[in-house]
Amino acid sequence: MPLKVVFMGTPDFSVPVLSEILDRGHQVVACYTRAPRPAGRGMALRQSPVHVKAESAGIPVLTPRTLRDPEAQAVFAGHGADVAVVVAYGLILPKPVLDAPRFGCLNLHASLLPRWRGAAPINRAIMAGDPASGVMVMRMEEGLDTGPVGMGEEVAITPEMTAGVLHDALSAVGAGLMGRALEALEAGRLSFTAQSDDGVTYAQKLTNEETRIDWARPGREVHNHIRGLAPFPGTWFEADLGKGPERVKVVAAAAASGSGTPGTLLSTDGTVACCDGAIRLVTVQRAGSKAMAFGDFARGARLAGGERFS
Repeated sequence: MPLKVVFMGTPDFSVPVLSEILDRGHQVVACYTRAPRPAGRGMALRQSPVHVKAESAGIPVLTPRTLRDPEAQAVFAGHGADVAVVVAYGLILPKPVLDAPRFGCLNLHASLLPRWRGAAPINRAIMAGDPASGVMVMRMEEGLDTGPVGMGEEVAITPEMTAGVLHDALSAVGAGLMGRALEALEAGRLSFTAQSDDGVTYAQKLTNEETRIDWARPGREVHNHIRGLAPFPGTWFEADLGKGPERVKVVAAAAASGSGTPGTLLSTDGTVACCDGAIRLVTVQRAGSKAMAFGDFARGARLAGGERFS
């Protein structure tokens, strides 16, 4: 018999999971997502991707600013759900909410738990140079991503993979994984295993201070840093393009060989020296301009080998 599901999610990453649940015939009785926020030049209120998908499917949408007050908790319990599926929702679920569905709340987390608990597991895995990531279906507890795991699937991180590419891969894999988990739950075959206390790491929320490239790091680490923050929020460096230091965003980069003083442009193909090795800037973007190939940028800015970036 199909499950009665409350879905809780907000960004693009969550939408394929909601679609999978609907495609499998489960009854989504309510969708919780973050409230519409001002966006764009006109700062008009914009619904989250999950909000848009839920409304198009005729699912009631709720956007509470907190689930800590008794009224919100009573509304949640009133859905009479068998299970809540949580995918990048954005609000903390207090114990009365966690305990309300018959089978509790299942979270799809984008890492190989217990590695990278927390807010930014996709970015942190690439920034750390991990060879693999994955998705796991976890039964939620009050702790931060500490609950027991029911199912998981690994995804390789290739040497040039960006956070955006990994995001999309994990979202697609995670949708299928959650679909299979609900099928097992419905059949009484979904069992959970406690997470190990060994290997716990935390994926701290990204900060603006982390987006600046540090050329004094090894080339491998700089490359991981750039691709781990691509396409959003992106990384940047400063260059003197004739009017003093100017910020230049790195849209794409690649591993390269070379040596020199960190931050030195070794070639107009975009190769820049790091403290050990080098990276090649493939696509960059000046403020107020479109993204362009580094060669075009170098010609326009009249850059030659030997320029120093900071």
